[in-house]
Amino acid sequence: MSTSTHHGHARLEDADLSARMSRDEEAKRLRKAQLRVLHLRLINGGQLTGGTLGPPVCIVFEGWDAAGKGGAIKRLVEPLDPRHVHIAPFAAPTPDELRHHFLWRFWPPLPGWGGMTIFDRSWYGRVLVERVEDLATEAQWRRAYDEINDFEHSLAEEGMVVIKLWLHMSHEEQLRRFERRRDDPLKSWKLTEEDWRNREKRPQYDAAVSDMLRLTSGRLAPWDVISAENKRNGRVEVIETVIRRMEEGMARWGIEVPSADDEEEERTQAALAFDDAEFQPDPEVEAPAAAPGPPPAVPEVPAQAPAPAAASANGAVAPAPAHEPAASASAPAPASPTGTKQGP
Repeated sequence: MSTSTHHGHARLEDADLSARMSRDEEAKRLRKAQLRVLHLRLINGGQLTGGTLGPPVCIVFEGWDAAGKGGAIKRLVEPLDPRHVHIAPFAAPTPDELRHHFLWRFWPPLPGWGGMTIFDRSWYGRVLVERVEDLATEAQWRRAYDEINDFEHSLAEEGMVVIKLWLHMSHEEQLRRFERRRDDPLKSWKLTEEDWRNREKRPQYDAAVSDMLRLTSGRLAPWDVISAENKRNGRVEVIETVIRRMEEGMARWGIEVPSADDEEEERTQAALAFDDAEFQPDPEVEAPAAAPGPPPAVPEVPAQAPAPAAASANGAVAPAPAHEPAASASAPAPASPTGTKQGP
């Protein structure tokens, strides 16, 4: 279970790093949670509400290097149409971005009503890496707590559901994952010299994370600390926490959220799980060839005259009707200027 507001704010020490989960339990809970996320996403996007859009959903991922953010994001978005969610990864600011206020570069990907954006790293770099690595002055990073609170409060007051997740694990487990990455030729690219240097400053980062959780966990934008010591547990905690926060945010804005236990939800989940379009055979794929054998006898059929063409209302000759209807050629809805589609 993720930690959130037991002490008024989430704390690293409250995360249960002993939590473990079997492969079977992970698969069972992920499947149920992914269907629920899909259902909530379709409601929020107006697909199941006659076009009425729900509040924008902004999910912020932060955490230790190698804590499993990428894997958790992958499971979270797996059931969603890729046009209905925007993933915004952020690294160090570019020279041009450094010419602006530190929050400036995070505005364009923010979702509008009916939209959903996932931030892989975020504006919290100001009070984490920029603080520890002296990339911001003390005056700048101390001022940033209030600037971030004002920023998030403004978004939340306008309707946004702000979900903030810190993926937590021990120093020892991080070392084990670093070593596995180093020794795996397909994953070694993920590990940099900077990652090793950051490990040496774990006490400074611990202090920075604790201050961040304490000073930026507001009523409308609280932090949740995810126990990611075990990757399976972390993935499930992430998606179940997102569901809980989405339901709270939707209810706050009067969007009816069906109970996860009622019959309507069960019917909807069954329909989502066994969508005809997903499970029907592809007509473009040829059927498997039959076993070889003697060709069947072909009876002789007397030749017939072709059917006369039908005349159209304006006197032009129209072709005989085709045996199969033409496929629809409706164009997809255009994306928004930020690349985030504002609703399904």
